[in-house]
Amino acid sequence: MSRLRRMPRQQQPARPVRRRSYDQFCATARALDSVGDRWTLLIVRELLAGPRRYTDLHADLPGVSTDVLASRLKDMEQGGLAVRRRLPPPAAAAVYELTERGRGLLPVLTALGRWGAPALAERRPTDAVRAHWFALPLLRAMDGLTRSGVVEVRLAEGEFHIRTGGDDAGGEVYGYGPAAHPDACLVLDAEVVLALGRGECTLAEAVEQGRAEVLGEGPLAAELRGGRSSRT
Repeated sequence: MSRLRRMPRQQQPARPVRRRSYDQFCATARALDSVGDRWTLLIVRELLAGPRRYTDLHADLPGVSTDVLASRLKDMEQGGLAVRRRLPPPAAAAVYELTERGRGLLPVLTALGRWGAPALAERRPTDAVRAHWFALPLLRAMDGLTRSGVVEVRLAEGEFHIRTGGDDAGGEVYGYGPAAHPDACLVLDAEVVLALGRGECTLAEAVEQGRAEVLGEGPLAAELRGGRSSRT
């Protein structure tokens, strides 16, 4: 019997860069060319906390399909907003992280959050919630702090931590879960965070009124209390 010759496998063509543009010579239009697709800015929100695996991103973006998430991440890589890299052993997992250009979207998300805060008058039954989604309004509330450090935030919905005084940790401005060595702890509820986001009170006023509690003895904790020393 004659043997059939195996044909050489044809190489798959490289995935072309998708060009979706408003074709307008306008900075706003150019920006929307990169981040105007649905889910893109929310992926940026998740990656502001540092590198994340695809499965973790999918878990914290309820409603996004796997195909859409993969497509948006690829677009973000091609647009220079994010990179994919593999962590060294023992993790040996692929993660996505923002580039410097991607981290530059923090003020955009902050402004959108401030604009959208009045729409959060009440939580709808269908609304998903994650504790770290409250980080952005708290970042705004802490914007005037002069002390740098890590603040662990404790809500009924969970815990996360915020880094004050810049993005010295490779662009990480907040992180998931409790901090390893926090300089202060802030205990409050989601309603207070929403009030801060709507500009109804300042963080110092919330602490003064007993709506928020600061734990810790260091200078950052004292500044969170409005400059007062802690009570024994």
